[in-house]
Amino acid sequence: MKNLMMKAAQQAAAIDTATLPVRNVSRRRFLQGAGSLVLGVTLAPAWEAVAAESGGASGTDKVFAPNAFVRVDADGTVTVLAKHLEMGQGAYTGLATLVAEEMDADWQRVRVVGAPADSALYKNLAFGIQGTGGSTAIANSFEQMRKAGAAARAMLVAAAAQQWEVAPDSIVVSQGVVSHAASGRKAGFGELAGAASRQAVPAEVVLKKPEQFTLIGKAGVHRVDNRAKTDGTAVFTQDIKLPGMLIAVPAHPPRWGATLAHVDDSKAMQVPGVKAVVRFEGTAHHFGGVAVLATNTWAARAGRDALQLQWDDSKSFRKGTAELLAEYREAAATPGTVAASTGDVEAALSGAARRIEAEFEFPYLAHAAMEPLNCLVKLDDDRCEIWNGEQFQTVDQNAVAQALGMKPEQVQINQLYAGGSFGRRASSQADYVLEAVAIARAARKAGVQAPVKMVWTREDDMRGGYYRPLNLHRARIGLDEQGNVQAWYVRIVGQSIMRGTGLEQAMVKNGIDATSVEGQADLPYAIPNLRVELHTPADVAVPVLWYRSVGHTHTAFSSETLIDEAARLAGKDPVEYRLNLLQKWPRHQAVLRLAAEKAQWGSPLPPAADGARRGRGVAVHESFNTRVAEVVEVTIGKDGALKVDRVVCAVDCGVVVNPDVVKAQMEGGIGFGLATALHGAITLKDGVVQQGNFNDYPVLRMNEMPAVEVHIVPSSEAPTGVGEPGVPPIAPALANAIYDAVGTRIRTLPMGTSLKMA
Repeated sequence: MKNLMMKAAQQAAAIDTATLPVRNVSRRRFLQGAGSLVLGVTLAPAWEAVAAESGGASGTDKVFAPNAFVRVDADGTVTVLAKHLEMGQGAYTGLATLVAEEMDADWQRVRVVGAPADSALYKNLAFGIQGTGGSTAIANSFEQMRKAGAAARAMLVAAAAQQWEVAPDSIVVSQGVVSHAASGRKAGFGELAGAASRQAVPAEVVLKKPEQFTLIGKAGVHRVDNRAKTDGTAVFTQDIKLPGMLIAVPAHPPRWGATLAHVDDSKAMQVPGVKAVVRFEGTAHHFGGVAVLATNTWAARAGRDALQLQWDDSKSFRKGTAELLAEYREAAATPGTVAASTGDVEAALSGAARRIEAEFEFPYLAHAAMEPLNCLVKLDDDRCEIWNGEQFQTVDQNAVAQALGMKPEQVQINQLYAGGSFGRRASSQADYVLEAVAIARAARKAGVQAPVKMVWTREDDMRGGYYRPLNLHRARIGLDEQGNVQAWYVRIVGQSIMRGTGLEQAMVKNGIDATSVEGQADLPYAIPNLRVELHTPADVAVPVLWYRSVGHTHTAFSSETLIDEAARLAGKDPVEYRLNLLQKWPRHQAVLRLAAEKAQWGSPLPPAADGARRGRGVAVHESFNTRVAEVVEVTIGKDGALKVDRVVCAVDCGVVVNPDVVKAQMEGGIGFGLATALHGAITLKDGVVQQGNFNDYPVLRMNEMPAVEVHIVPSSEAPTGVGEPGVPPIAPALANAIYDAVGTRIRTLPMGTSLKMA
């Protein structure tokens, strides 16, 4: 999967990333070793932005910048340039920890800023382009960022040794202070910055051994964005204000494929603050429309709502959810394209002593991040500058350049914080960024010479497409006389995330989109006869996109509820049943055992009062190379009211950089997954999205959040991601707990919070 994602991301870029220009290359040369460490290259806009924020200068007399990722100012502040977006998942903290660990920096003096769009400097080593996703931020940066920090440390030490005329190996560095015990000399990083900038960049560096770590893996290392996000100084797109800037609120067609036939803007232009109404072009994959530009968001929104619009629906998509599901069921009744095949599944099913037949429905899901989509564009004749919570820098930079007829180096993207994303800002089509640029270009053509910040309302965001696809699974499972699974036959029907995008060639092989079947086609259980098939409807116009944990959001549910049902049918304990099938997967077994132990699996739950019933369920799943097991405890009242009481989670993500962030991401993933399992559904009627805000697309409320325990498996394996893997196991573990409590099998999501008692 990792290799597929790498190829896909490379193909998504419109040009070969090797040809991307590097501006203001210093006199030092590139030095590349294991981990693709890039030393001695600086990007002027990034330096200037950091200097402007810190009040420092960018000359070598006062600033030490040994590589593209680290700078030390004269006051001793260590600034890390993060190539990955910080959208709440802790990437900034993890990347800075890796640098600070090898520098022996003072954690209190470390700050992080987002690196600009420049794939030559800041590419994701797992993708080949600059971007954040697939839970790769720490995994692909682990050695790279440590080497960047180690190089900086070595140059600071060399500068001190030269000044003090002592051997470098007699110098000690601790918490941002370089010292020499024999002479009593010491200096802070800032005091040595100028001299260090004149040292040669080391060709090789020696990294610390794990037993030498003072930050990596240690609890209590606070997040670098905590203070700014607490006191309001963190800068999101909505916080950026440029002189003369106008806010643009677009009006989109109610159906995909509709076009604007007529607009009457007379009432909109009467709204105080409204400056212009412009029509903008859509892209091949997204709608165009009309936007109202005003001096503030409220005026722009009021102006947009005052527009009198007529849409041409003659070529629009008009199907509803019920119609799509009916078509999906017809498809599931016929053989699909084979995604995985082992043994003879039909023969095994024919000879099975017992069978399970099930059909699962999974709705469209909106990402529903706290921050609706927005983007600020400053467009000139020969340059475009963008401010954005930027998740897919290279794709967006190249798409904008192509749309404007510019070269990629003429498009500067400034990376800001994002208030969540869950995949939405990593658009393979650069849809909302291109929309912001299209509005800015239309404004210029209309004579409006001003920076333009496009702002979507919550309703725009909810109805704007690019959802987790609607999916239907049909399964047949066969067990022998001893209750062992002998046959596993699953057909999946759902749109391809990759089809029709620049990623299709790499990610769709022999008709199979890998993201549609991941978690089923690579099922870890030892099952001798297995077949997974896929139907990919080609005539559904609803735009779809990856969603937090992508295909695993639905495949984990069907696989883990089916295996649980098989265990129950066999009369065996669900944990022991899984362990027996996972003998070739010791890391899966380890998380499963740990979660079961910490949840007191096998011991009775305390009885519930007033006739309520209690239940416990389990699921284990691997996604993005991280193994997670979760045990859920529920209480269901006599009236069927569901309460999720407790979740015990065990995770194996290799070497842990920050255990607090790992725990937070597991907790967040559990809350996110519970929201979708209980409430999440985007439905269509006559091609129109029925939901618009949190009143009809609820996220998890505080009173619904269970007590969560997270336990981390100690590991010396390479680090893997934690942003997404906490999500897939929660829904099936919950469904299995519900069955344990009331004997009802959940096949359709969302399941709601009011259940029928069996």
